[in-house]
Amino acid sequence: MKLDIFANALRLAAAIGGLAFAAPAAAGLAIALNSADGTVSLIDTETYKVTGKAVACKEPHHLMATPDDQSVIVACSASNQLVYFDPKTGKEQKRVRNISDPYQIGFSPDNKWFAVTSLRLDRVDLYDARTLMLKARIPAPRTPSHLAFDDGSQFVFVTLQDSNEVMAINLKTLRKEWVIPVGPTPAGILMAPDNRHLMVGVMGEGVVEVIDWQAQKTVRKIPTDTAAHNLHPRGDGRHYFVSNRSVSGGSISLLDTKTWTVIEKYDVPGGPDDMEVRADGKELWATARFARRVQVIDLTTKQLKVSIPVGSSPHGVFFLGHAPRK
Repeated sequence: MKLDIFANALRLAAAIGGLAFAAPAAAGLAIALNSADGTVSLIDTETYKVTGKAVACKEPHHLMATPDDQSVIVACSASNQLVYFDPKTGKEQKRVRNISDPYQIGFSPDNKWFAVTSLRLDRVDLYDARTLMLKARIPAPRTPSHLAFDDGSQFVFVTLQDSNEVMAINLKTLRKEWVIPVGPTPAGILMAPDNRHLMVGVMGEGVVEVIDWQAQKTVRKIPTDTAAHNLHPRGDGRHYFVSNRSVSGGSISLLDTKTWTVIEKYDVPGGPDDMEVRADGKELWATARFARRVQVIDLTTKQLKVSIPVGSSPHGVFFLGHAPRK
């Protein structure tokens, strides 16, 4: 009898263990950066609820994933460091200090270079992407902001917000190659799929300025909406979202790089800034800088689906189940 009871207990334990092993994985996690608070908010991507918050650092401005998506890096301008978070759990992984004034950051496509714009110090720093050892420091007056690379990792391009220019840095010579004028207050910059045209969000004109970087000239200006700020790929190799970061409202435009026209526009209140797209292409997430929220747009209905309260001045959002970066 005792043996039967013991055997039944073992079978029950095994069954419970099997159920535990077969339980569904935890819901997806979104990490939103709150610049003014120096924190990141952790959001359940299925329930759209904030599940926690983690301390980052003083005055973080941008976040981005490492090329392998194993870490989310928060760039801490005022504290001269990078903070790495686990994109699955939101837990801090490590801190890298002595990275001078990192405002915007980026890895070259060949993973050789890690570029940092130092907005306050008017320069661009180039580090070895593997060791994070400083290799070059290039003056970049005035106010270097966002950056982008060509597909061949020959150049990094930087918007200069206060001089209304775009600068190209040669990654072979580690020197400034050229500087050309653009519209007032250029911000986000991204390479088009053809690897020939740079797209620049020009806040002062409400346009995306398209530059033939090989010819070093502007070839067109595409009106989007007030305060065109940043760009993000839809993931289909053709369309790009443009956040129009208006204080009085806000919107996001969808740009077609085959026709160079805006084909859709969504009302997104609160000053939309940085964006992320679901892997299935059904949702666009955007940080609303002036509303302390992350806005989720349903790309089927083209309407605001959910508005998620987060911290002050949210400036970047990331989740692992994202669409391709082109």
